[in-house]
Amino acid sequence: MKVAMVAYEVYPFAKVGGLADVVGSLPRVIEKQGAKVTVFMPFHKVVQKNCSKLGLGIESVAKSIQVPNLQTSEKFDLYKTRMPESNCVVYFIANDYYFSSENVYEGPDLAEQAIFFSNASLEAMKYLSETFDLVHAHDWQTGLIPVYLRTIYRTDPFFSKTASVFTIHNLGYQGIFNPKYIKFAGLPGYLFNIDGLEFYGQMNFLKGGILFSDIVTTVSPTYAQEIQTEQFGEKLDGVLRLKAEDLYGILNGIDYAEYNPATDKRIYANYDLEHVADKKINKKELQKELGLQVREDTALIGMINRLVDQKGLDLVEKIADYTMMFDVQFVVLGTGDKKYEEFFKNLEKKYPTRVSSNIKFDIDLAQKIYAASDMFLMPSRYEPCGLGQMYSLRYGTIPIVRYTGGLADTVKEYDPKTKEGNGFGFREYDAAHLLEAIARAVYFFKNEGDHWMRIVKNAMSTDVSWDKSARQYMKVYQEALKKRKF
Repeated sequence: MKVAMVAYEVYPFAKVGGLADVVGSLPRVIEKQGAKVTVFMPFHKVVQKNCSKLGLGIESVAKSIQVPNLQTSEKFDLYKTRMPESNCVVYFIANDYYFSSENVYEGPDLAEQAIFFSNASLEAMKYLSETFDLVHAHDWQTGLIPVYLRTIYRTDPFFSKTASVFTIHNLGYQGIFNPKYIKFAGLPGYLFNIDGLEFYGQMNFLKGGILFSDIVTTVSPTYAQEIQTEQFGEKLDGVLRLKAEDLYGILNGIDYAEYNPATDKRIYANYDLEHVADKKINKKELQKELGLQVREDTALIGMINRLVDQKGLDLVEKIADYTMMFDVQFVVLGTGDKKYEEFFKNLEKKYPTRVSSNIKFDIDLAQKIYAASDMFLMPSRYEPCGLGQMYSLRYGTIPIVRYTGGLADTVKEYDPKTKEGNGFGFREYDAAHLLEAIARAVYFFKNEGDHWMRIVKNAMSTDVSWDKSARQYMKVYQEALKKRKF
């Protein structure tokens, strides 16, 4: 099976969020299942820099390829490299106008940018004269790819046998724009209706991906059920219920080679399940680096997140001072809404030797926090999958979560009677319940040493690898090939 995977960010070439990690790992694990995977992504400015760091060469494939369907004279150049530790070829769609920003998700016109990339990716496949059994598109920026395949390219012999899979990574980001972009995209005007791209008078790219793909996947089984409800459906729950028979929740995994406390060069000291005691070295060194009191018996709570409402930060704000009444330290890493950036900065000023607020993007510091912290906080309002709790489990750092989406699928409440479970959490979105969950975790850390070590070992023994998920994707791909419509 030959699969074209299309996404806006792919690790290690360009990374902003979890999408990059997923698309950076999935092609390699799918490849091990016997498929040939080719990746298409924009040639963001950061790509050249990251390839140079990794010693990866970038080869020019073609210049000035036309994008015939769009109302623009812009053309694209095509470059390629190879994904590290893989046979997967990665093609970069280059255009100095649309991909000129230093930031991945900025540009002169986000709608035009996504349309250009989607159509250019399909034209790149045609230029390469490489037919694909299936195109797997990710998130709203590629939502029009299934639409193109079912309309303009429907009668194109090159794509006559091509199925499509569309993955929703976060339903909260849909790509909603003025309907004028249908004309720019060269799509038929009849698509602007309630059964097509129309969404409350606007054009919805994500809705297009959902309706026109053969199969829709999302990133955890629980989230696949949640988004079919009014509470979590972001006004698309009705559309998703219509698509229910073709909607699958497949839990993301993490790259066990990349995220391995036994070999990770970014942390202070390596350790594994048999040498968990060496984890304490990481805690001590991080405390020293960030100016916290160096205390082994203080519970160190880490949080690495986009600082936005979705992540439950309004709850954290309400209970921050109560939490600090416990014997804890708190380390946060991330950027986002100014109100939360200022909140964490002020919290550090209030508790200068117990709180470290790092308002920035720093992959190396993130790894140190995963390895050094005793607990990891993710009280999300909703969480499609979540990777932070998976990284923390891998590093023996105990998650404290709200049981929603992928958090509910990966974190299980510790039961001292059975000694089963790998974390702590709460269900109702309420600050008091979050505080109770933190209190339970701190109690076991401070007073139940044998139990705490059991929780840590349970966490590190939790399978959050890609192996099971890769097999599920292969089954979904086969199903998409059966369901493709002509």
